[in-house]
Amino acid sequence: MGEPTDEEVVNAAAEAAEGVIFSNYSQSDVRDFDVTVKFEDGVLEVDVYLNAPDDPDPDVIAQEAVDAAESAVDELFA
Repeated sequence: MGEPTDEEVVNAAAEAAEGVIFSNYSQSDVRDFDVTVKFEDGVLEVDVYLNAPDDPDPDVIAQEAVDAAESAVDELFA
């Protein structure tokens, strides 16, 4: 089994980030969100925008989503 493809990396990161968002909020409570994942030349960039109710703090959840995305990618390469 070789290295994961760029597409596999991006998909794993995006799925992990969305999983964190929707484990903390119901879909109907999330007014807007955007998960942007770039993986080029071995460098991962993840950005999460979240417009959701204040409890839990959407900024904290967005950072947790970024962290989860990075961890998911680390697991692919482990």
